[in-house]
Amino acid sequence: MKKTTPIVPLFKQFIKETESGKRLKKNGEKIKSGSIQNYYYVLNNLIQFSSETKFELRICDASKLDKRELASEKSYWKKFYLKFTEFLYKKGCHDNYVGANIKIIRVFFNYLKNDKDIITGDFQRLFYVRKEEIEIFVLSPEQLKFLIHDKDFEQTLIPSHKRIKDIFVFGCSTGLRYSDIFLLTNKNFEQMEGDWYLKLKSQKTKTFSFIKLSAYAITIFQRYKATSDRIPIFGTISLFNFNKSLKQIGEQAGFTMPIEVSREQQGKTQKLTKKTDTSRNRFCDKMSSHMMRRTAITTLLILGMPEHLVRKISGHSNASSSFNRYVHYAQAYMDKEIEKVHSKLESY
Repeated sequence: MKKTTPIVPLFKQFIKETESGKRLKKNGEKIKSGSIQNYYYVLNNLIQFSSETKFELRICDASKLDKRELASEKSYWKKFYLKFTEFLYKKGCHDNYVGANIKIIRVFFNYLKNDKDIITGDFQRLFYVRKEEIEIFVLSPEQLKFLIHDKDFEQTLIPSHKRIKDIFVFGCSTGLRYSDIFLLTNKNFEQMEGDWYLKLKSQKTKTFSFIKLSAYAITIFQRYKATSDRIPIFGTISLFNFNKSLKQIGEQAGFTMPIEVSREQQGKTQKLTKKTDTSRNRFCDKMSSHMMRRTAITTLLILGMPEHLVRKISGHSNASSSFNRYVHYAQAYMDKEIEKVHSKLESY
């Protein structure tokens, strides 16, 4: 008779050893707190799944199983995958979230094998990690120009919103991640032969950037320049409040055009609509910190900067599949603009 061990205590140990630094990345670095937080989300989902469906979560030593028992174990994990993903989809989750859960569970199984010498049979290889391409929302060059230059609009903003608007515009100009922007100090800015440059090492990718600043980005820097080189020039603000304020700024700017939002479940596209208020599917409601970097990259591409230079600025490798999404978006934008010209020439 095969001996089984409950999964939840092992998963908690997996998280604990990650938090303490006992479990590290392959390059020896500590695993980031954001990833650990995602581990907790998966743990909670597993506990809720087991409780609501009465599905027993356990593992066994596959090295001691005979042929019939191995077939039974394989069937068990196939059943787990189908029932667990079905559970998440019924909660309203989409492919990216479900795929992220499965990916972490696969990491957990590798931990059991490599760190704990528990031979589970590698049945996690049966788990398919779904992904979906979420539509990119970025400011158009016209919208970005409005936020940069329209002084009448700027005067209508309350001081806290004016600050967030400036930070957002700075991000749309430099392509920095939200996490990197709020670490900037005076030391990250350097003047050379009359021009200002931004120099930094990305917190996420550890890549170095040396970016020449535009006149309006320099104005923003000088407006918030700190009294000490140790103080972040943009201060601190929670991501929640930053995104909430951005949506309000977008609404005030008139970026309220309706948009169509769709997501995928099990590879099938579904349009997202609010049951209580369909008017909430507006462009301004999609404004967030992610839009800064996306806007910077697509604006550079749309306005004609070669791809290899944009990759250099944004820190994307030549093999980056995510960068190709920006290229496709920029091409679609240019195609629409060309079609406008063509339609004007067709009438006489």
